[in-house]
Amino acid sequence: MKTTRTTWLKLAAALVLTAGASLATAQTDELRVGLIPSEDAQAMIRSSQQIIDQLAQKTGLKVRPFVANDYNGVIEALRSGKLDIAYLGPFSYVMAADIANAEAFAVAVTKKTGKSAYHSQVITRADKGLDSIAKLKGKTFAFVDPSSTSGHLFPKAGLMAEGFDPDKHFSRVIFSGSHDANIMAVVNGKVDGAAVADRIFDAAVAKGAVKASDFNVVWRSKPIPESPMVWRKSLDEATKKKVAAAMADIKDLPWGDQGVLNGFAPTSDAAYDVVRQTAKALKLDLGRMK
Repeated sequence: MKTTRTTWLKLAAALVLTAGASLATAQTDELRVGLIPSEDAQAMIRSSQQIIDQLAQKTGLKVRPFVANDYNGVIEALRSGKLDIAYLGPFSYVMAADIANAEAFAVAVTKKTGKSAYHSQVITRADKGLDSIAKLKGKTFAFVDPSSTSGHLFPKAGLMAEGFDPDKHFSRVIFSGSHDANIMAVVNGKVDGAAVADRIFDAAVAKGAVKASDFNVVWRSKPIPESPMVWRKSLDEATKKKVAAAMADIKDLPWGDQGVLNGFAPTSDAAYDVVRQTAKALKLDLGRMK
């Protein structure tokens, strides 16, 4: 049978499609894990090391952690395919879902609370007499990162709901880069008030880094859905199943400010709709945050 040029082109196209499908479903022997810098990079690696080791042991994959300089660095690494899974804040997750094709699949459940939620709070130094939001007018303030949920999105929305406009009523606003840095900025008098996740503040107190009695908590948010573990949607299904099963089985290990884990429970994208609603209330365009 005579083979025409058209037939060869069809065969070539079929081979390209088959090769593409094979690449899309090919399993990896390395798992690249991103971590947002809620603490400094080395502290994040140290506090996550036992989890990383367990994930490697249970999946049989080589696990390589990565901490970016800021939240958006992790989102960009997901978008460019340089990461397979990542630990993100709720707000950085909804951004990643919108621009980096990421999908939430699990949240940590701790033995202490048995819950998958936390709070944002605004702290001041007790000896300065700043015991209300109103008294922060004309004062200096620190948020964590523009893409931080408890360090920016929720406290900003909460302050605005009380008639306090952070863009107008603070004399100066900074973004420190981490919750720990915000706590110390208040301690050292670099700012008058700061936003911080309650569990990170509680962890700093538990470690003896600060004393709770030295602070006023002048505002506290409603429960925020816990920071999710996410994967890029293009990660092969076999690896997804392997990772999800492994994380569900990681228990009785400390994980930074999270406390002692009781495994990772499944979650879904819909759990973060409250974050999207809060962003919408602030008129934030998630697609343009990068």
